[in-house]
Amino acid sequence: VFFTNAQSGKARRVEGYLSQVLQRRRNHESFQLLNVDVAENAELAERFRVTAVPTIVVVEDKRVRGRLVSPRGCRDIEQLLAPWLR
Repeated sequence: VFFTNAQSGKARRVEGYLSQVLQRRRNHESFQLLNVDVAENAELAERFRVTAVPTIVVVEDKRVRGRLVSPRGCRDIEQLLAPWLR
């Protein structure tokens, strides 16, 4: 789940990094990426304890398995997703 805000330039930049990381992997189709605008879905952001945007939360089997707040680039995202990427 990618928590973002339409007004955030940093969030738009991170969205590009996230797309790059997933496109470079063979199993990128196995991921379901959900973009959540925190301004429009404040309850969901609160439920996932999102305090800053951009934030990436990995959910597997209905449990939070990983979290990354304000990634600085592709490398940060790859490290977070490493257990699931091929």
